[in-house]
Amino acid sequence: MGREKSRRLSGSRDFRQRLVLATLTSTPIIIKDIRAGEGGLRQHEMSLLHLLDKVSDQHVIDVNDTGTKVGYKPGVVLGGKDLEHDCGVHRGIGYFIEPLILLGLFGRSPLSIRLKGITNDTKDPSVDTFRMVTLHMLKHFGVPLEGLELKIENRGAPPRGGGEVLLRVPNINSTLKAVNWIDEGMVKRIRGVTFSTNVSPQIENRILYAARGLFNKFIPDVHIFTDHRAGLSGGLSAGYGVSVVAETTTGCLISADATVSYPNVDEVSEQSKKPELMSPEDLGEQVASMLLEEVAQGGVVDSTHQGLLFMLCALCPPDVSKVRVGQLTPHAIESLRNIKEFLDVKFIIKPDPNSNTVTLKCVGAGVKNLARKIS
Repeated sequence: MGREKSRRLSGSRDFRQRLVLATLTSTPIIIKDIRAGEGGLRQHEMSLLHLLDKVSDQHVIDVNDTGTKVGYKPGVVLGGKDLEHDCGVHRGIGYFIEPLILLGLFGRSPLSIRLKGITNDTKDPSVDTFRMVTLHMLKHFGVPLEGLELKIENRGAPPRGGGEVLLRVPNINSTLKAVNWIDEGMVKRIRGVTFSTNVSPQIENRILYAARGLFNKFIPDVHIFTDHRAGLSGGLSAGYGVSVVAETTTGCLISADATVSYPNVDEVSEQSKKPELMSPEDLGEQVASMLLEEVAQGGVVDSTHQGLLFMLCALCPPDVSKVRVGQLTPHAIESLRNIKEFLDVKFIIKPDPNSNTVTLKCVGAGVKNLARKIS
């Protein structure tokens, strides 16, 4: 790997985003000092490298013996159909979907991949949030909704997973479309889905009633579906959770989700008490409060989607994109730094003290789908 041309980075933060940006900009990178003394790369990060290996070609991935240094020379994103990847049980499938969406759009052919692992957990957005919100966000950037699909075949809660989803991402002809997306409108309805795996289906009704009890104080149009799974389609662990979405008059989707999972039976020893799990009623109220908080913050996306929104704006043609969000999250701020480093795109950030929102403007880097042109 040509050392003089490689961009040198250090540390483990934003590992996923750095790999995606390096791939989309064809920038070779060397990341050193990855958790030195702490075992280097984590298992989910190694899994992400294996996933990159499956969806691209002519690339070089070089990890040292201790896992503290990674050299990566990007190749061509191929896409491909009937691919499979086991995401493991250290992070949810949501950790892998976001990079796959970004890479899939710029692939040589449409991407169709089956992902196995944990579908709903506390660290990453649930697969329901991706299905109900993230995929619909792409249409603002000119991505056709045909060919864009996330199908939940089996659910899998922590700690053992067992979930399975099918993700399909179309590739774009050339470039994305710049956006002027600043009016979030008013909330007109709330939709959502509760799930339970290998526990009593009654739990879902308890979550649903608690959430509706809070939502109905503000809005009458609330519909939350239930999805009870047992046996193979319920995965290998017991758990329950809920994902809710507020839809606004201007087509914005604001989301919140939460999951409760039972610990591994083998890990709960005789001496230790069984841990107290959050009750379905508390979970329903917590998620309803989280969603109301996200809506109150303002902006066209919720806090978990800020980083992805900025990435999409930066990848647009050299035209002005303008978006409005609530308070910037630490991850969103890191995303802006990474975008500046790899794409050389600077955002003009203008806070609005009246609404406590932030308007961001940028001129896109004009990233084209060159993989498709090569073919």
